[in-house]
Amino acid sequence: MSVFVCPTCRSLLQDDGPDAMRCPEDGAVFTREGGIWRFLRPERANYFGQFIAEYEAVRRAEGRGAGDPAYYRALPFADTTGRFRTDWRIRAKSYQAFVRRALAPLERLRRRPLAVVDLGAGNGWLSYRLAARGHQVIAVDLLTNPFDGLGASIYYDVAFTPVQAEFDYLPLERDQVDLAVFNSSLHYATDAGATLREALRVMRRDGRLVVMDSPIYHDPASGAQMVREREAHFAARYGFRSDALPHVNFLTYQKLGALAEALGLKWRIIRPFYGLRWALRPLRARLRGHREPAQFAVIVGERRA
Repeated sequence: MSVFVCPTCRSLLQDDGPDAMRCPEDGAVFTREGGIWRFLRPERANYFGQFIAEYEAVRRAEGRGAGDPAYYRALPFADTTGRFRTDWRIRAKSYQAFVRRALAPLERLRRRPLAVVDLGAGNGWLSYRLAARGHQVIAVDLLTNPFDGLGASIYYDVAFTPVQAEFDYLPLERDQVDLAVFNSSLHYATDAGATLREALRVMRRDGRLVVMDSPIYHDPASGAQMVREREAHFAARYGFRSDALPHVNFLTYQKLGALAEALGLKWRIIRPFYGLRWALRPLRARLRGHREPAQFAVIVGERRA
């Protein structure tokens, strides 16, 4: 894979040394620094600056990451720090369902290494798992720090390609990806339709699109209340609401249906079993008069014939 294009005009980039590529149309140069290809233009880096700074501040304060390669290589099945075991237990269940119900069938169908783009790769744990299965993986994220962003790729013993880029302006040629995975990240999109459309551009006609671990609601009012609760918590604890950029924050089943209709997709919703306590959350919420709790799922999309 790794056929890169200019994220603005989509012209094929030309090599400009071992760690640089140049756009033949507008002369823009994109470099690889610290092993990470940087495909954000300066003005876009400035646009995302406050969001990145606030997101990293929260993640540092929460105690995310570790300086031990064993921590990253154990994810999602174990959190060796012990700080987020419940979160990673959920991620592990989602990952197992993804492998069993989406990835393995595609591997059997293709019978060759898959070209995969991990969208919202974070510290690269999913990219590492997929690369270890023999696939060619591009890990895309805005964050490049070494504790919770693409810089953590130094801790893995199987290679993948870290790329700093926007979801809506992927530096990839069209029709080259077998599998595009939104890894707990689609809810950070400003416009979910535009973001999915860009993923479909780089995906082969018979490829798969997967949305994992984004919060889903039946009632959009519950999602909106969740956002208000989170922003109030952030304001009280960190001094900012973490709303520097507009994003969708959550999905609804109605919205998923509308996206499928608009984009010519058919969804298959896989519901991992996260345990009895998790399964009873909606009932407990109703009995206590609380808002609907978020659901998580592995959502697999294919183009309609």
